[in-house]
Amino acid sequence: MKKLGIAPIGWTNDDMPELGGELTFEQCISEMALAGYTGCEVGTKYPVHDRIYLKEHLEARNLVICNHWFSYEFTTKTFEEVKNNFIKHIDFLHFFGATVVGGAECGNTIHGQYHTPISSRKEAPVTDWNKLIRGLNELGKISLESYGIKLAYHHHIGTMVENQQEVDRLLNTTDDRYVSLNYDCGHFYFAGEDPSAMIKKYISRTSHIHLKDVRSSVKKRVVKDNLSFMKAVKLGIFTVPGDGDLDLKPIAKTIQESDYNNWIVVEAEQDPSIANPYLYAKKGYEYLTNELNF
Repeated sequence: MKKLGIAPIGWTNDDMPELGGELTFEQCISEMALAGYTGCEVGTKYPVHDRIYLKEHLEARNLVICNHWFSYEFTTKTFEEVKNNFIKHIDFLHFFGATVVGGAECGNTIHGQYHTPISSRKEAPVTDWNKLIRGLNELGKISLESYGIKLAYHHHIGTMVENQQEVDRLLNTTDDRYVSLNYDCGHFYFAGEDPSAMIKKYISRTSHIHLKDVRSSVKKRVVKDNLSFMKAVKLGIFTVPGDGDLDLKPIAKTIQESDYNNWIVVEAEQDPSIANPYLYAKKGYEYLTNELNF
C-alpha cells in the first residue's frame, strides 16, 4: 500500500481564507486521520511557530507532515532573501522528518489574483527563467545535501510553469540531482495537457504527487467566461479523486508500475461550506484504496 496523505486546503484555503475560515486546525487534522490518511501537508491554520505543540497533536492522530508548500519569489526578491526564507522553511520540514519540499515560483504570477483571468497569463521573459533555474539548482542542492530533503517543483495554473512545454524547459535546464517534479494531474488537465501522458513522461523525475479530480463543466465555464484561477476554485473546478471527470486509473497504473515510493497526496481545494471536508476526504481515500488499489 502506498503512503497516502492529504492537504488541508479542502478545509481552509490559504489563498482565500474566507473559505473554511470557521474551521479549526484540530478539526482539520482529526478528520484527516478519521478518513484514513497517515500524512498531511501544512496549511495556514497550523501552529507552525510551536513545533512541539504541532508535533504532539499530529502524533496523537498518527499523522506525519509529508510536504509544506514554499512560494519561490526569485523574480521579485533578491536571491539571498529567498534563500534565507527557504532555509527556515526546510529546517521546519526537517524537524518533522519530511523528505520533500514542494512549491512554485510565485513572483510576477496571476494565480492568486481573484479578478485576473487565467487567459491573461504571459510567457515569462528569459531573465525570469534564468533566475528561476539558478535559484532552484542552488536551493535544491542546499536542501538535499544539508537536510536530506528533495526539492519538488509544482507546475501550477497562472504561474510561469504550467504546461508541458514549460515543465520540459524547467526539467531540462535544472540539475536532476537537486530538482524534481511535484506532479499534479489536475493542473496538467487544466493547462490542456493529458495527465496520463504527463505521468508517463515525468514519473522518473517525480518525487511528490498530488492527485485530484476535475469537473470538466466548470473548466468549460472558466474558458467561456474568461475567469480567474481563484474563481475557478470557488466554482468547484477541483474535487477529490473519483468525484470528477478525470480517468485516474491509467495514472495509478503508471505509478504502480514505476519505482515511485513517495507520498500520494489528495489536494482538492473546494468551498467547505459546499463540499463537506471530512466526507470528501473519506470519499477520496476510499476511491484511492478501493478503485485505484493504492
